[in-house]
Amino acid sequence: MPAFMQNPSPAAGQIPSQTQRESACKTLGPLSLADAAATEALGARLASALCEHRGWVVFLHGDLGAGKTTLVRAWLRALGVQGTIRSPTYTLIEPYDIDGQSLLHLDLYRLNDPDELAQLGLADTPPQVGGWLVEWPERGGNLLPAPDIVVHLKIDGSGRRISLDLPNEFYFSLIAPIFELAQHGV
Repeated sequence: MPAFMQNPSPAAGQIPSQTQRESACKTLGPLSLADAAATEALGARLASALCEHRGWVVFLHGDLGAGKTTLVRAWLRALGVQGTIRSPTYTLIEPYDIDGQSLLHLDLYRLNDPDELAQLGLADTPPQVGGWLVEWPERGGNLLPAPDIVVHLKIDGSGRRISLDLPNEFYFSLIAPIFELAQHGV
């Protein structure tokens, strides 16, 4: 197994098995997001929960235009990315370095085969040295590390609906209070 596929749980210090992750999975939401500004605000709040932690992997699911890139841009901006934040739609990967933390934003929509991941050089920036935000993770098959956070975005009229699956208790404990505040409009 490539090293980048091993993302240990910061809470336990061990690598949880896929079965352990699935059995411990908790869901937050759905939460209505009225507009892009609400999506950006939630993205910034989620980033703030993880800003002092490394090794996280976030999968983002949703149709085209559901707000995945909007959420990621706000997330990256909240973590300190300056300047233009480009969508990796054509490049597949955009790397960022923030205070020695390496972050990758991946958009796998254009992958034809999961084996193409090997050509992206992901082993050079494993999630353990920062974090990964992965749009269209289903295109990566079983070749991606297991996620710590799974974001589901859906178009809902002029707004969006978001829910989160958290197979890792550590990340659930960080994110649940933020999500609860957002549900109450705070």
